[in-house]
Amino acid sequence: MSLTSHDIDRLAHLSRLQFDRHAAQRLLGQLNGFFEIVEQMRAVDTTGVVPMAHPVDAMQGLTKAIADADELGITLRLREDVVNEPNQREANQRSAPAVERGLFLVPKVIE
Repeated sequence: MSLTSHDIDRLAHLSRLQFDRHAAQRLLGQLNGFFEIVEQMRAVDTTGVVPMAHPVDAMQGLTKAIADADELGITLRLREDVVNEPNQREANQRSAPAVERGLFLVPKVIE
């Protein structure tokens, strides 16, 4: 699928947007580039691949997956769970109206 400048003009009209010629040409190139990527993905044979409802579905049974990956010598692309920012609790709570034992105190709203 490939769009033309007439398609861009029509889409702009329908969405109540105005583009100058340069912006319209740039948008045309970007949208056609997107459609090229979609066509490349459509060309991939996905026979036998079970669709996922959510990317987290791939993480179900993670413990088993990690064990299996270790046995097969596969490296999973999961980042290490490490602290990468310093604790700035005191600095963040300086502007709070009320703090007690490191917690923000808020007025009671439900009786």
